Amino acid sequence: MNRIVRLVVITLFFVLVQLPARAQCAMCRTTLENNVSNGDIGIAAGINFGILYLFAAPYLIISLIAFFWYRTSKNARRNEYA
Repeated sequence: MNRIVRLVVITLFFVLVQLPARAQCAMCRTTLENNVSNGDIGIAAGINFGILYLFAAPYLIISLIAFFWYRTSKNARRNEYA
C-alpha cells in the first residue's frame, strides 16, 4: 500500500507543478497570428486539434496497457484459485 501512496503523490506532484515554458516555433506562431488577424481560423483550429491529439495519445496508450494488465492479472488470479 505504501508503494501506491508514493506513486499517487509523485503523480500529483508532476501534474500540479507546472513550469513556464516558451518553446513555440516562431514561424508557426507568426503564421497563426497572421491568419487569425485576417479572419481565417482554419489553420489555428487544425493546430489546436493536433496539440490535443498529441496530448491525449500517451494517456490513451497507458490506459490501454493498464486495462489489459488488469484483465490479465484478474484472469490469472481466477485461474489460480480454480
